[in-house]
Amino acid sequence: MKEITQFAPAKINLYLHITGRRADGYHDLDSLVAFADIGDTVHLWTAPHFSFVVEGPQASGLVGDDHAGNLVVQAARSLAELTGHDLDIAFALVKNLPVASGIGGGSSDAAAALRALAQHWGLDASDVRIMQAAARHGQDVPVCVRVENCYMTAVGVAPAPKLPKLGVVLVNPGKGLSTPLVYKEYREGGDAFSPAARLAGAPADAAALIAELKKRGNDLYAPACRLMPEIAGIIEAIEATPGCLLARMSGSGATCFGLYADKETAQKAAEALRADPPGWWVEAGETI
Repeated sequence: MKEITQFAPAKINLYLHITGRRADGYHDLDSLVAFADIGDTVHLWTAPHFSFVVEGPQASGLVGDDHAGNLVVQAARSLAELTGHDLDIAFALVKNLPVASGIGGGSSDAAAALRALAQHWGLDASDVRIMQAAARHGQDVPVCVRVENCYMTAVGVAPAPKLPKLGVVLVNPGKGLSTPLVYKEYREGGDAFSPAARLAGAPADAAALIAELKKRGNDLYAPACRLMPEIAGIIEAIEATPGCLLARMSGSGATCFGLYADKETAQKAAEALRADPPGWWVEAGETI
């Protein structure tokens, strides 16, 4: 049986502005998204019947979950329905990213599963049914399908300019943070909407990108900190590492990231952060 493997990279919201709220209760976002070479892996094999298993260092975060509710399973069933294929597939998800951590782990896993199925069934990467299946499962899955810089917008995914490669450190306190609860705290805390703030063009270099990002922020940071105050401590610890250009929370948290001039500097920062007593989850890499 031929095995197909797809990497599911961590999604990083370089900035995240909430620009409004729709009648259905969902919020409109303006967010610049990049991806890191840190992530999960989805494996697919042909099988007599559908199966799904989770393994890896962060698999315990999904122990006891109903796998029927996993985004990999849901997205696979959506694409099978849209294309008329049988799900005679075995999936194995190697979970390296923390669960409920603001870096799109589950959504990226689902997107990787869609790419693997498209390859298995001989679908063109531009087949609209892939994005249709992704769109059934939240805002993040379509963002993760193509693994390229993009904007999350009020109407979907939009292309973003080429960005300079940077070293990145991801830090999570070892606790999940519920996205719905963060948005609830945002609404009840009276946090104001922000304007859309797309970049005017492609940054000339890393310094230009960092300068632009510093003009923007993450509107969910304050409500996330109210729910989990240790996030602010993580940001302070990242900012204190040598060579840190910017430290920020990704998505709705609790994972935070630091940006560095290169991967080597990021790796040294990660070593320093791992030596810190809290025992955080810390990984270093670079943007894709």
